[in-house]
Amino acid sequence: MTTDDLSGSSALLGRLSQFGQRLRQADREHPVLLDAAVVVLVFLIFCMPDLADKGSVDGDAPPAIRALFTELPVAQVLAFQAGLVLPLFWRRRRPLVAFGVVGAVFVLQWSLSIALRADIALAIALYSLALHGRLRQLLWACGLSVGALVLVAARIAPAFSFWDALFFLISAGTAAAALGLMIRLRRAQLETLRDRAARLEIERDQRSRLATATERTRVAREMHDIVGHNLAVMITLADAGAYATDAAPERGKQTLLLIGDTGRQALSELRRVLGVLREDSTAPDLSPQPGIAAIDALCSAVGAAGLDIVYRTSGETDALDSGVQLTVYRIVQEALTNALRHAGAGTRVQLSIAVEDTQLTLSVHDNGSATPSRPRNQEGHGLIGMHERAALYGGSVSAGPAPGGGWTVEAVLDLGGAR
Repeated sequence: MTTDDLSGSSALLGRLSQFGQRLRQADREHPVLLDAAVVVLVFLIFCMPDLADKGSVDGDAPPAIRALFTELPVAQVLAFQAGLVLPLFWRRRRPLVAFGVVGAVFVLQWSLSIALRADIALAIALYSLALHGRLRQLLWACGLSVGALVLVAARIAPAFSFWDALFFLISAGTAAAALGLMIRLRRAQLETLRDRAARLEIERDQRSRLATATERTRVAREMHDIVGHNLAVMITLADAGAYATDAAPERGKQTLLLIGDTGRQALSELRRVLGVLREDSTAPDLSPQPGIAAIDALCSAVGAAGLDIVYRTSGETDALDSGVQLTVYRIVQEALTNALRHAGAGTRVQLSIAVEDTQLTLSVHDNGSATPSRPRNQEGHGLIGMHERAALYGGSVSAGPAPGGGWTVEAVLDLGGAR
């Protein structure tokens, strides 16, 4: 096969595909027109020759065959043709009714020894029932069709072998039903594939939105921990510096230096978070995230703002996973920030981190007022962030007034899969 033949075949297949698409589109918009077109086409191809022959069998047929059938006037031939062809108009909307009418006319016609080319309507009706009807109805229709075809084979038995004629007729009916079932299965497969593609597209969009929401929540949590904590420390230091400027200028200078250090630390951490978000970032900040070792510096910075922090640890804290250490650091950072914001300067804070077997216990207790102007157990972003971070490691966070006064934040993390 040459290249020209291949290109010609491709062009022909392309035109046939376009024609099929236009035909399906027209059928969806005007289904009645296609049904009417089938009726007209069957009438022109199979009914007009019988009308031209005036109801007699083809003149080229042997005399023995012509003697088997009855010749009818044109009006009676037209009536039988109408009974066979017109029900095809409802072959898709009422396939069982259409098959029943066609089958009844077919049996009546052959009972009277009348042969018509319009008998092809029985095969079309059987095909339509297989394609559009219920499968249980198709079984009954096949049984009735076999009975009708046995009648036809018996009528033409004097001229042909009964079994040969019956085999040919049943093969034709089987082909019609099989073609309808094949197209039905193919359409069901295509519909299943379309539904699956639509579901996959929906799931993909949902996964994308979920990933976006998760990342947005993570970034918001990091931004809150970084900006909220450092701003709270800077505000407290600025207030203290303004008070100490007149009374102790040297103390005011130290306060300003602490504000600068805190601001630079906040800016560095902020750049790290924003560097992850920038798509064109070619030189991201590779400095490690803060861990438990950085809590000493955190306590010093917050202590300079006015809190009296007592910090102690127990267990192998340095052997913990970096993700666990970051979670602990952020929870401590948020708890100290809340203590500084709500309890105020001069508050004593007891901070303890204990690692035992597969459990880490974190406790932050201050002796400040348990009922400040704004309740510290209110579900703000900070407390929500602590809950989310602890949940990543199967843990929990509780915050509320302590029995002996003050405020306590406790977190428990499961280290079973985090070492």
